Amino acid sequence: MEIKVKYFAALRDERGLDEEVISGEYANAAEVYTYLKTGNGLSLCKSKLKVAINDEFADWETPLSEGDSIVFIPPVAGG
Repeated sequence: MEIKVKYFAALRDERGLDEEVISGEYANAAEVYTYLKTGNGLSLCKSKLKVAINDEFADWETPLSEGDSIVFIPPVAGG
């Protein structure tokens, strides 16, 4: 299955990419993030992030389908 992953803010800086397509068997966003954190040095723990699947906020355990798009949203500061 191919999943499109988009990165914002600190995650974009750590990964060095705006987005990428990953291939593998992932049941949900939690599995995708565990894979990315382990293999690509992302430092933020899952509890600090929000997740959106296909442009809608979702639960980490929401089932994924071929071609889904995931955005991991880190906390942001601003004024």
